[in-house]
Amino acid sequence: MTKHTIPFSPPDISQREIDMVTEVLKSGWITSGPRVGLFEEKIKEYCSAENAVAVASNSQGLDLILKVFNIGGDDEIITTPYTYVATSNASMHRGIKPRFVDLEKDSFFMDPELILNAITPRTKVILTVDIGGFPVNFDQIKEIVKLKNREDILLISDSAHSIGARYNGERVGKQFDFHVFSFHAVKNLTTAEGGIITFGDKGRDLAKEFKYSSLNGQSKDALTKMKAGAWKYDILTDGLKCNMTDISAAIGLAQLERYETMLDKRRKLSNLYNEILSEKEWAILPPSKNDYAESSYHLYLLRIKGLPEEKRDNAIKELADFGISTNVHYIPIPMFTYYRSLGYQIDHYPNAYAQYANEITLPLYSTLSLSDCEYVAKNLIQVVEKNI
Repeated sequence: MTKHTIPFSPPDISQREIDMVTEVLKSGWITSGPRVGLFEEKIKEYCSAENAVAVASNSQGLDLILKVFNIGGDDEIITTPYTYVATSNASMHRGIKPRFVDLEKDSFFMDPELILNAITPRTKVILTVDIGGFPVNFDQIKEIVKLKNREDILLISDSAHSIGARYNGERVGKQFDFHVFSFHAVKNLTTAEGGIITFGDKGRDLAKEFKYSSLNGQSKDALTKMKAGAWKYDILTDGLKCNMTDISAAIGLAQLERYETMLDKRRKLSNLYNEILSEKEWAILPPSKNDYAESSYHLYLLRIKGLPEEKRDNAIKELADFGISTNVHYIPIPMFTYYRSLGYQIDHYPNAYAQYANEITLPLYSTLSLSDCEYVAKNLIQVVEKNI
């Protein structure tokens, strides 16, 4: 078989995105303006959410929620150690060391019993993560806070991976108090950099505050302020600067037009991986669909029985020799230098470490051909069976 060159996750950019960006560049208005407003409306409609505020990144979206709700000081935030650091950094930015809860055994999600036990009178937020595009069991988390008589706790989903995922038949984006999506370059739907917050009742009265808080606390956006005679503005809070631009929104609008087709391609690729790898006793396939949820197929997080961390790393190098770029999702946060310096120890999160140690994330993106997908799977089998 001829050697291929298969990147890990390139963006899917068509002529439509290029044309729409060109229109913005020629319009004379390139920062937040009418395209951002339209993108917010389209995402709100897509997710059946009541409100949507576009931001410069998922990370800043998480920061903004905690800022608007004045979470800080002695408050506690419960979250997962198995995620990208943007999730936990949001807590650190508010001066709060996150309270990590270990995963359920053989799962990418926090152990619900440990969440229950972690809640204290100081708990203000439970921040979950939809791993690889597969949604958290939102109802289970809601039951936990209800059981504790703590329905005041803010429920935030870091839904960076899960635009287009479904939960009880509905798209993710309205199940928790807040969802924050990412449109980074490697995501299913990209705006190059960017994100969006979707929310319902708990944030409804704060919708305007979210908007001006994303503009350094300024009472008017730049487009409004630039209209003749409308220069005067106020500063209403010590806000952040994390607004999305019309350039980014134009890319997102074009992506959204064809997103269901892109999503279907990801589903087919994931199913092909499943079909080939399910025959192998050592392959632990990632969650993709069950009786209450379906993934957005953002990442294919394969785990391999009998492959310790060192051999996993070696397998990744050998796959690179076949021209196949892979990744690992995720290095548990307590393993990083900064978090170790704060006193976190990976020994306290054995299930998180077990998920990481034998995980390899395979290429999965909408421009990947089915034949290249098959090439990845067959060479993976060869490499794994050499190493276990």
